[in-house]
Amino acid sequence: MVQLSPDTRQNGWDNCSGYHSSNPTILGFSHTHLSGTGAIDYGDILVVPMSGKLLSEPGEETKPETGYRSSFSHSSEKAKPGYYRVTLEDDMIEAEMTVTERVGFHRYTFTKEGLSHILIDLKHGLGDRTTESWVKITNDREIVGMRRSKGWAKDQVIFFVAQFSNSFEATGILKDGNVLQDGNESAGLNLKTFASFILPAKSQLLMKVAISAVDIEGARQNLEKELPGWDFDKARRSANTRWEEMLSVISVKGGTDSEKTNFYTALYHSLIAPNIFNDVDGRYRGADLDIHQLPPSRSMYTVFSLWDTFRAAHPLFVLLYPDIATELVRTLLVKYEEGDLLPVWELAGNETGTMIGYHSIPVIVDAYAKGLTNFDVEAAFNAMKASAEANHLGLEFYKKKGYIPIDRENEGVSKTLEYAYDDWCIAKMAENLDKLRDRENYMRRAMNYRQVFDSETKFMRGKKGGRWEPSFDPFAVTSSYTEANAWQYTYFVPHDISGMMEMMGGEKEFIDRLDDLFSAPTDLSGRHQPDITGLIGQYAHGNEPSHNFAYLYNYAGKPWKTQNITRQIMDNLYHTGRDGLPGNEDCGQMSAWYVFSALGFYPVTPGEDIYVLGTPIFDEATIHMQNGNSFTIRAQEASSENRYIQKASLGGTALHQSYLSHSTITAGGTLDLKMGDRPNQNWATDRSQRPVSAMNLDIVANPVFDYKERGFLDTMTVSISTPTPGVAIHYTIDGSKPSVTSPIYKTPIRLNKTTQVQALAVKPEYLPSYIENVTFTQIPYKVSVAYKQQYSPLYTAGGNNGLFDGVRGALNAWGSWQGFHAVDFDIVIDLGKLRNVNQIRTTFLQSYPSWIWLPKSVVFSVSTDGSNFTSLERRNHNVSVKRDGSFTKDFIQSIGGKDIRYVKIYAENVKTCPDWHPGAGGKAWIFVDEVVIE
Repeated sequence: MVQLSPDTRQNGWDNCSGYHSSNPTILGFSHTHLSGTGAIDYGDILVVPMSGKLLSEPGEETKPETGYRSSFSHSSEKAKPGYYRVTLEDDMIEAEMTVTERVGFHRYTFTKEGLSHILIDLKHGLGDRTTESWVKITNDREIVGMRRSKGWAKDQVIFFVAQFSNSFEATGILKDGNVLQDGNESAGLNLKTFASFILPAKSQLLMKVAISAVDIEGARQNLEKELPGWDFDKARRSANTRWEEMLSVISVKGGTDSEKTNFYTALYHSLIAPNIFNDVDGRYRGADLDIHQLPPSRSMYTVFSLWDTFRAAHPLFVLLYPDIATELVRTLLVKYEEGDLLPVWELAGNETGTMIGYHSIPVIVDAYAKGLTNFDVEAAFNAMKASAEANHLGLEFYKKKGYIPIDRENEGVSKTLEYAYDDWCIAKMAENLDKLRDRENYMRRAMNYRQVFDSETKFMRGKKGGRWEPSFDPFAVTSSYTEANAWQYTYFVPHDISGMMEMMGGEKEFIDRLDDLFSAPTDLSGRHQPDITGLIGQYAHGNEPSHNFAYLYNYAGKPWKTQNITRQIMDNLYHTGRDGLPGNEDCGQMSAWYVFSALGFYPVTPGEDIYVLGTPIFDEATIHMQNGNSFTIRAQEASSENRYIQKASLGGTALHQSYLSHSTITAGGTLDLKMGDRPNQNWATDRSQRPVSAMNLDIVANPVFDYKERGFLDTMTVSISTPTPGVAIHYTIDGSKPSVTSPIYKTPIRLNKTTQVQALAVKPEYLPSYIENVTFTQIPYKVSVAYKQQYSPLYTAGGNNGLFDGVRGALNAWGSWQGFHAVDFDIVIDLGKLRNVNQIRTTFLQSYPSWIWLPKSVVFSVSTDGSNFTSLERRNHNVSVKRDGSFTKDFIQSIGGKDIRYVKIYAENVKTCPDWHPGAGGKAWIFVDEVVIE
């Protein structure tokens, strides 16, 4: 629960932990922090020690003397699991801290004689704002209070009890910067409290801060149970002992000192989240934000970065700490009961809705597949189905079409691929529970990955309007993918790697494509995405979608290529410096990859009970399992040069397979590997020796349309094809659903009126395609548009005619809008001739988390000759820039039946993100679509 550490600044996505080594000052020490999430929050209950004059504001970083922040030097820092020390140089205070699970323990050594202070700042937080707080000084050694905030977690509540080793010389409460003259308690949005002490030189002051998400009584019980005394060094030793127990689950021999540091640091990082969220009495704040009581000996957790951690961090818990893994599964199910859906990205009882997929499901299924069944399995299955059958986040399209169109939902390609994998997990669980109808349904859905594979480019590619995205660039980072481009998602089919190989043309072609991934230029185009780091070719190890790709060679009979690449990643992308990771930690996933890979194996497909072999770092590593067994990996002469497996044996018997089962490891034994500096291209190459991930289900891919534009003036033609050979395509243009009795497509379809074209592809002994349908709209007359500032190539709404094609921009699909980055929307529309116009309507989007705001105002002007314009009334609005969610607003101008030819629309961009926004000072967007002239 407690994550006690220094805060060096309060904002910026790269400061999500509160500490950034580039900052020269420390603000103070807060009690809640996140681990490399890429989004900022927490930083609650900031404690600031100081001597001399009491300062209540943080001051300027370049002038720390203007506030309570203090300069510091990295040379004075010491950090170990459970302990941190630094010298605050402005007042020469040595700050030390250690923890129990729910209590932070501070020890401050004041070198200056005289008046010293402890300030508690309840306004302070990381990227959030206080919505409610109160504080009370209860006696001469205790202060209690509460902070409620809105940030990434929309409603976070934290209570605290702070106790001191010395009696107060003086105390006070500051409200809105002013010291209250009377009273020992107050409430407000800008509260701080202080305690002052008169201390001899080099005196120590101890402070204990217990926290709770429930109430003050919960925090008090946490303190009394976990830290009743004042022996700081004893508490530090206890924290060290607890971490030593957790980290000693693996012992290693050999390797360099740096490799050992990397390994145990990675294991430590893997365990930082999720966090305990219940008090010692079993009470906790639930997903409904109400207070609940746990059964005896149960725990509740928070901070589930599931898009990241389902891949390796949760499987690591299953292998090394199965009791914790079981509690994590139970936590997910309780959160489903309280919040109606399984968590996606849960924080402090809040579902943030961050990232994609429903990746609680592979966490549960992986645990079950590996023998952890001590939870309500039937309830878990029902929870899985509830997530999969929802009608949000593109699922309504996914279920109907088999994929998510990129003009209807952001990140449609990535969501399609990850939903397909999650659906395979549901099918696996259905099979285990003998739910055959559910198994059939979700196996069919698990094949949906094929709907976004373009057989010509050999990439996973977005579709909109039933056709492939025309302006496709595999190097481009676009809204079709989640923090990635086509290179970094094309190989994400962990549940049907055999099918992916066949789809790409066979084993050789698949290997060639993997080689291309790791050798392609590292150039990126499209939008800037800071998460795409750790590039080897286009493989991006600094972000999670790529994490299992290096192990895919094993499935094609080339395990030495996996051994080469994984060693390259470990050697080059992980090191012992402050910047020793290739990307965000993401709550342990980045480090869990290293832990597994350094041991020599990796869970390529969570939900399957196998691990794929790579190349170990150490001469010997032993896993001491919770069941009392031990499994040892011995890699003779392992080194960076000797990265290739020459031969292997398991328990003294030759091993020719490039994978191990989970049960083999948990049963205990020894895996012996003979390593060398040259690939053994004969080991584990036969099909019987490779890991297998195969669905063996034949489906017909959806029909794909080809046409110029969806809006047309007189006539147009539509062509239809499908990448599946030997199929018949049936179609309709009369509004009826196509079936096998509908006409068979043979030649392009010619349209001369607004028409919905629907198509179905079938093949004997194959599952049929989904029905693809697109409406083509006949427009009454042609218009042309002149742009003063061109729209972004990332957000075109279909090009110059996209504002008039009858296809409205979708609330959650940025690619269906025209986007203007830090420039105004300023266009002139030519109607071709004088036309009688009654009204003009233009629609704009606001979604402030994505830096998109409504224009400040909109001005419509009209003209008959294109030179002399009459400006009409300026259209303003009173919509707050802080309004949550994605929504649209129409700006409507009445013309009154006048004859005009030219329409000018000017919308003023807010230009930069406001000061309160996480992207403060960054360039803001205007999104527009469509323009309707009546």
